[in-house]
Amino acid sequence: MDFGEHLFLVGGAMLFLFFLANFIFQRFKLPSLLAYVFLGMALAGLLTGSELDIIDQISRIGIVLLFFLLGLHFPLNRLVNISRRVWKVGVMDIGFNFGGSFLIAYLFGFDLMAALIIGGVAYATSSSITVKMLEESGRLKTPEGEFKLALLIFEDLAAPVMVSFLVGLSTQGAISAGAVGVIFLKVLLVTVFSILLAYQGFRRLDVFVTRYINRDFMPLLAMAVALIFAGIAEAMDLSKLLGAFLAGVMLSETGMSKDLSKLIVPLKDISLPFFFFWFGTSITFGTGVISPIALVVLIFWAIVAKLIVGFWGGRLYGLSFKGAVRAAFSLTPRGEFSVVIAALADAVLRVFLGIYIVVTAIIGVYLFRKAPFFADHLARYKKK
Repeated sequence: MDFGEHLFLVGGAMLFLFFLANFIFQRFKLPSLLAYVFLGMALAGLLTGSELDIIDQISRIGIVLLFFLLGLHFPLNRLVNISRRVWKVGVMDIGFNFGGSFLIAYLFGFDLMAALIIGGVAYATSSSITVKMLEESGRLKTPEGEFKLALLIFEDLAAPVMVSFLVGLSTQGAISAGAVGVIFLKVLLVTVFSILLAYQGFRRLDVFVTRYINRDFMPLLAMAVALIFAGIAEAMDLSKLLGAFLAGVMLSETGMSKDLSKLIVPLKDISLPFFFFWFGTSITFGTGVISPIALVVLIFWAIVAKLIVGFWGGRLYGLSFKGAVRAAFSLTPRGEFSVVIAALADAVLRVFLGIYIVVTAIIGVYLFRKAPFFADHLARYKKK
């Protein structure tokens, strides 16, 4: 059935399948993004190239809105305060998870760009999975929950910049000191421009936004800002996600982040599943899985590295022994940011990374649920 000729029927059917898959996965307490990825893998053979192109275009809007909403949660003052509190643990996180996974991949024979992408996929804990499970378990408003949220926020801030560097390097075609320097200057230029615009422009829009926040034209303004700055970043050969994130940061300076978020969240909830679905369709197992041994080693390191960062970082943050253990066992699932970075890989590597993300997400959910059990047993063992 052609997507273009039967847009409403096919579009409605896809949304119903998204709903059904999400409902089933939530009944089994599994992450909803995995539902969309598995659905994409299952239906990939039924879709033509033109249909996948349409899905790809819709998915881009969804992922841009995700990063735009992320930026809306971080006014400039909050960015500075969070960075001051958790930067040491954040640097440790980058070193162990990005740096360690990059080194393992490179030693297993992956080329430099592939190893960098693998490091990026391995870096960030899934914010959506972790926060949802913290809320469901009642562990959100605890010292342990505060630490994990701070670290997740640090990762949320680092992820758009990391994606932008990887996009820039893939666009350059070759990795060199000069290419990295050019990308760094572009990122710095866009960031500084956005901060200045936030202070000098968007802060003065607070009265306007407050007065008209409930009018039907306000979603148009928010979407326009998000898409324009995503487009500017893309035109500079940076990631559109960095532009969308900075657009959110700028609009957050109006002081109406929560109200603006309510306008955009429904649009994100409808369009974002298309991104994870599209990623699932791009995983073709006919290409085979490269280096299964490397995959096993990287999955093992994904768990170990987060345990190290969670425990040592938690102790450095001031958590008790049991709190640090619970934090350590709650940070292993990879998710949305890993999928975003994995989408930059070629078809063969994407299969490798798809398996990595699915396995670490499922193991991460299990370890999160068992974290209090492990903490109690290790605390008793420590006393002995």
